[in-house]
Amino acid sequence: MTGEIMKTEKIKAYERGHRLERLAALYLQIKGYKILNVRYKTPGGEIDIVARRKNALVFVEVKGRADMRSALESITARNRLRVESAARFFIAAHPQFAGFDMRFDVVVFAPPFSFRHLDNAWRARS
Repeated sequence: MTGEIMKTEKIKAYERGHRLERLAALYLQIKGYKILNVRYKTPGGEIDIVARRKNALVFVEVKGRADMRSALESITARNRLRVESAARFFIAAHPQFAGFDMRFDVVVFAPPFSFRHLDNAWRARS
């Protein structure tokens, strides 16, 4: 691939990621979640969606792939550690949430119209 084609593909993937995150946030809102932040950036990494539901602070990873299996498999241990690290930064910056339960969810998408929300997809490492 030439450099220009690779750049175009990266832009398309970036835009697709934004669309999927907006769709996931809308879906979560319909389910009763309050969206606190989308694409929350920290020195430890990025969280796709930070939401609140009752007394739970929910950190959501959004993935889109060609099929559900590869979308789920794309959430690696390294990916989970990055989200956990960013969650700690979020809580440190927002002490009003320190007493909340903390949960890590996943929303995955696959064409043409498949998606799945896995609540409490993993537990944070200490």
